[in-house]
Amino acid sequence: MDIVVLIKSIIGLVFLLLVLVFFLVYVPRHSKKQKPTGKKSQKKTDTQPPEKIPTFTELMRVIKNKNSSTQELAKALETIIKEYGDIPPKMGVRVHPEFYKYGEIILRICRHKQTNKNLILKFYKELLKRNPSYAKEIEDSLTKGLNSLG
Repeated sequence: MDIVVLIKSIIGLVFLLLVLVFFLVYVPRHSKKQKPTGKKSQKKTDTQPPEKIPTFTELMRVIKNKNSSTQELAKALETIIKEYGDIPPKMGVRVHPEFYKYGEIILRICRHKQTNKNLILKFYKELLKRNPSYAKEIEDSLTKGLNSLG
């Protein structure tokens, strides 16, 4: 009798697993398909197309360029915070490899000849606000950048 109950339980769990897989695969595909109404599509044609967001690499080129103006630096840093400001979570105790890009940005803006304290502090504070788990690493990068000034 115990074997019959065990077999029925296994069959029930397999059936439940199949139902869950069905909902995982089938339902999200159909819920995303929505036909736009005529009014929404007219609004899109009346307004201007959205501004193209520069890639992280393009923004890094602006920061690396020694001839970039203070305004260009400020716009690049603002876009980085706005579009790419969230660093992926830590992997246990270690930082995510993506963090090193942000550490490089801090070092570069500290060394840039067109930078000022307001740019550095604004970027530093916004990065800390968005990524509190990286507070120590961000502060270390800022310290290294400021110490590199001589």
